[in-house]
Amino acid sequence: MASERQAGARLLATGGGKGGVGKTFVTANLATALARLGKRVVVVDVDLEGANLHTTLGVQTPQRSLADFVSEREEDLGKLVVDTSLPNLRLIAATHGNLADAQPSHLRRVRLLRGLRQLDADVVLLDLGAGSHASVLDYFLVSDDGILVLQPEPTSVENAYTFLRAAFYRRMRLAMVGHGVRQLVTMAMDQRNERGIRTPLDLLREIEATDTAEARRFVETMRVFRPRIIVNGVRTAEDVKLGFAVSSVCKKYFGLEAEYIGYVNYDDEARQSVSARRPIVDLRQDADVSIYLQRIARKLLGLPPSSGAAGAASAATGPTGSEIQAGGNR
Repeated sequence: MASERQAGARLLATGGGKGGVGKTFVTANLATALARLGKRVVVVDVDLEGANLHTTLGVQTPQRSLADFVSEREEDLGKLVVDTSLPNLRLIAATHGNLADAQPSHLRRVRLLRGLRQLDADVVLLDLGAGSHASVLDYFLVSDDGILVLQPEPTSVENAYTFLRAAFYRRMRLAMVGHGVRQLVTMAMDQRNERGIRTPLDLLREIEATDTAEARRFVETMRVFRPRIIVNGVRTAEDVKLGFAVSSVCKKYFGLEAEYIGYVNYDDEARQSVSARRPIVDLRQDADVSIYLQRIARKLLGLPPSSGAAGAASAATGPTGSEIQAGGNR
């Protein structure tokens, strides 16, 4: 999503807008799949108010965590990294947070992101908290790829749009130079604003009428803002199509290119893996849900689907197999 790849580890951020969409499950399993592909991965729980990534990975509550960095008790992020039981996969947990002041300041967030890129890793995957707090949006925006996880239910879809809209306007407010244009962006963030600005395209027309240079900057910022979409908990072919629908709406009404990179089928084994405190990709690599997660991980790395995964997915049956496969391959 960044306009150009920055030096150091590649940052991926997984957000959900709404809690309970399986964001942490997806994050843990993508991290595991990337590690299995030979990448040195550090997965970071930045949800200081609801930390549970360590539990999903089967790691006992670490005594030192990201909370120590946020509270300025520790400046070296490398000292907060702990091993998991999985090769190539390490963790920075978010345990022992200060609930009275859980979110880091803007300056602290800048230092955190700079430090994460300097970790001894190929990929650093951030598990974001729910909602549209400035810290959550900043992690999503500054990462090389921002991944939005949603479920096929109305509340999740509505929250996903709200999240994308908030992220987009925050990005625009930071990118614009002129004070007047920044004021327009701030006004647009109120959906009932007096100028009738309802979408980014409405905002662009307003900016074009006042400052052509800023309008060009606005268009370029729109071009490089490319969130990626994963639909989790898919049961039917109609659920699969949701990702294409969200991508289409983003293009039509927001003027944004949101890439649909894959879906994860609903599977009782996935729920069991959470109870077992092991990623399903590690527990049952040949399960349908694992195959879809591994496919997304390969896509994130720009790799073609493996022949084994394609064959196994084609052989699957039922509403989480052939029906979904028919809906998803398009």
